[in-house]
Amino acid sequence: MNWSRAKTILIASFLLLNMILGFQLWSTKRSSQTEISLDPSSTVEDLNRALRNKNIRLTAELPTDQPKLKVITVKYDDSIKPGEQKTLKTPLYMSTLLGKGASKEVQVQSEIPNFAMYQLDSVISRDGVYVFSQLFEKLPLFDVKVELSEKNGEITSYRQAFVEVESEVEQTEQKLISAQLAVRSLVDNYLSDGSIITEVRLGYHGQPYNSQTQPMFPHWRITIDNGDIYYLQAFNGAVESPQKTAEPFGPSADGGATATPLAAEKNTPKK
Repeated sequence: MNWSRAKTILIASFLLLNMILGFQLWSTKRSSQTEISLDPSSTVEDLNRALRNKNIRLTAELPTDQPKLKVITVKYDDSIKPGEQKTLKTPLYMSTLLGKGASKEVQVQSEIPNFAMYQLDSVISRDGVYVFSQLFEKLPLFDVKVELSEKNGEITSYRQAFVEVESEVEQTEQKLISAQLAVRSLVDNYLSDGSIITEVRLGYHGQPYNSQTQPMFPHWRITIDNGDIYYLQAFNGAVESPQKTAEPFGPSADGGATATPLAAEKNTPKK
């Protein structure tokens, strides 16, 4: 046996092993540092500085928790025609639905199917129209709504969309971009000086397709005082062009809004 050659091979193997272990240690340390930099507590100072630099006010309280969520697939109920205005046989009063002492039992007894599964969305409600978003695991499905139309103080008609979340579709839960990081990205890339952020809310949102079955991704919905509504995808930071109103009811034959990653492209601030 050539001991000299064997010794050389053994030394080379040890060197290679040390290099591999060293690289793994470096990767673990860098990954840990990256996770810390994405932690909400470490971005608060940067966010406050960005807000001051552009004289932007944040009147909304930012969520501090960072849940893991997944993409969901929803199927619109064929028996409910989104956008169809229906007249209530018995008018309702908002005080009955939302006032002190109101209960889920009252909502269940209403003529609106599955109304107890919706929650008032005051941000997109307007004079004479009260908007309720369907909930999934306590989070709103921003595109699935009931609109109650008020006339002479009474709720006389409504239109509705309703979906079922398909449980057989398996998706892996993923970490979300924090609310602080989402707002910071929007401030840096989209908002003009002097803007006022009035609401930051986590929920599900999807592009409207001409299909009964659609995917919905976790999104941060960020509302500005001028009526603009931004949807920021909570996995990769992609943001849609601002909307003045909510998405149309149900499946749409039109294409959805274009989303672009914030880190890759900056939008020209509005004057």
